[in-house]
Amino acid sequence: MKKAEQFYGKILGLEKKYKFSSYVGFECGGVEIGLIPKFKEGKRAAQISPTVEFLVDNVEKFYNKLKSKGVKFVKDLHEEPWGGKQATFTDPDGNILEIVQIDWKKYFTVSAEGARKKREPP
Repeated sequence: MKKAEQFYGKILGLEKKYKFSSYVGFECGGVEIGLIPKFKEGKRAAQISPTVEFLVDNVEKFYNKLKSKGVKFVKDLHEEPWGGKQATFTDPDGNILEIVQIDWKKYFTVSAEGARKKREPP
């Protein structure tokens, strides 16, 4: 848990709220990210784990900043058809994290078009 604690605090720059032997809490825009110790040998979480997305104003700048700190990306920075740019990486315990910048105008246009198509008769 020590590596993950350093990663969230020093690499991602989140403010540590408190730390106990069984939990470390970080402030993240009004949402708390909580770290708990790894499972014991042989025990695992579900194969499909949730993803935490960090919305940023300048994803290229943040992507380059994380790369300069040694973060390894499992999916490099790319554009999505729904109006976002994102990149995927993991924390030291293998949890999936993403940085995302959203073009809100494009996002809502694509969403509205999809909703309209769903309501139109075939």
